[in-house]
Amino acid sequence: QVQLVESGGGLVQPGGSLRLSCAASVSIFDYAMGWYRQAPGNERELLATIGSGGTIYYADSVKGRFTVSRNNANNTVYLQMNSLSPEDTAVYYCNATLLTSWGRRYDYWGQGTQVTVSS
Repeated sequence: QVQLVESGGGLVQPGGSLRLSCAASVSIFDYAMGWYRQAPGNERELLATIGSGGTIYYADSVKGRFTVSRNNANNTVYLQMNSLSPEDTAVYYCNATLLTSWGRRYDYWGQGTQVTVSS
């Protein structure tokens, strides 16, 4: 069982920055890692992913403002968020996905961290 613990959320003013961290309880070397968010009344939204080989994807809504990175040595993935706006207010979740060679998929989620952008 993989446990993911997000941190770094909080209250920030519009235009500000935050850096989220997601610490895993196991080696993330073979996992694709991702960040999602969910605002009240909305579906969970994929923001960014970083594959085990380093391939990165960004949703259009965050491209150019958010940067995802990973440190396999300390089993942590990060989301640097810049130029934040009130529309970025949501609970942010970390995801770890493992695709096995025999076709099984395993998904794990953190408990989420609240990000509130307000003046």
